[in-house]
Amino acid sequence: MSIASDLIRGHTETIILANLLEGDSYGYKINKAILEKTENSYELKEATLYTAFRRLEESGNIFSYWGDENTGARRRYYSITKEGRAEYKRLKIEWDTTKDLIDKLLKGIDNYE
Repeated sequence: MSIASDLIRGHTETIILANLLEGDSYGYKINKAILEKTENSYELKEATLYTAFRRLEESGNIFSYWGDENTGARRRYYSITKEGRAEYKRLKIEWDTTKDLIDKLLKGIDNYE
């Protein structure tokens, strides 16, 4: 089953911040992690990913730096800031509240045919 992008679109930044809590990373690796965690059900479009990186960096939630790879193309790495950790906590609470609300609104609908 593929997850509808519209349901997740407003949570792109939360997803990225959650990934960066695990350590510094770069775009391709984050997208690969998202695919693995969702068992290939969800993938961020490259434009969406890098637009979110830009917003997160402009708001001070992450910062970027160039890696020092000896082979291949240089990668731009992203790291979460103290402000980004606080923002993640706020966004996670917002998500949990929204999820609980939707669960309540849809309760008992499972048996609908």
